[in-house]
Amino acid sequence: MGGTRFIGVFLSRLLVKEGHQVTLFTRGKAPIAQQLPGESDQEFAEFSSKILHLKGDRKDYDFVKSSLSAKGFDVVYDINGREADEVEPILDALPNLEQFIYCSSAGVYLKSDLLPHCETDTVDPKSRHKGKLNTESVLESKGVNWTSLRPVYIYGPLNYNPVEEWFFHRLKAGRPIPIPGSGIQVTQLGHVKDLARAFVQVLGNEKASRQVFNISGEKYVTFDGLARACAKVTGLLDFRSLNLCTTTPKSLTLVKRRLFHSGTSISLRQLRRQSMCSDGNLSLTWWKVLQTHTT
Repeated sequence: MGGTRFIGVFLSRLLVKEGHQVTLFTRGKAPIAQQLPGESDQEFAEFSSKILHLKGDRKDYDFVKSSLSAKGFDVVYDINGREADEVEPILDALPNLEQFIYCSSAGVYLKSDLLPHCETDTVDPKSRHKGKLNTESVLESKGVNWTSLRPVYIYGPLNYNPVEEWFFHRLKAGRPIPIPGSGIQVTQLGHVKDLARAFVQVLGNEKASRQVFNISGEKYVTFDGLARACAKVTGLLDFRSLNLCTTTPKSLTLVKRRLFHSGTSISLRQLRRQSMCSDGNLSLTWWKVLQTHTT
């Protein structure tokens, strides 16, 4: 479900390379395939020839049921689902589904002074991601084999959320960079390619059955540090003399408030119980998750 904007673009390529037959369910408003930065013409042509498309609106539940049941898919990756009622027609259409893999969010956790968050931490039923939390509950109640990944901030090519891009625009324009609160609160980011690999690694993995996994990069970073890191890689100015100004969430536009999650941050532990190591073997002991791309 989805697959033409950000995470799904990289995930679909990995799945095709591993020999899976991949069908993208989209509304057809965007091209089904687009050539990625650094991808050769031959690689793009090969991928484009293997990807399949099912055009429809996931809000049209009758169409979802009829079209998916006719195809009889084995696994569903739901990358763009936001509400629980969007999932039930899929489950109804595919009674023999082998696995439902869901893209949730680390924004479901209740705000806490005790960080980093673990998968067993208290969640917030009133969070702006409550629809994803409700979806996880529906998947659990239906008794299907499901896996949910909860990423933090995702960055990388084709990102439609201004996570890193916003900093670069401010830097290029020579404008001050407003930072909510003190600027020393920590967060984590994860590269979209690493997240895509994580989605592949839970596929068919028994240890991922009916499990939730936090996923992010290895390093912690403060909001001030994030701004400085962006300045450093651009080389536009001395990152040690950045014009950073503190602000409050209410003084930011809607886009900036979304970027900073209303001025709060979530820090996720990278060595923790029920995490994923880079060879795809899941364990209930302490394992490293995934290395963050530096590109």
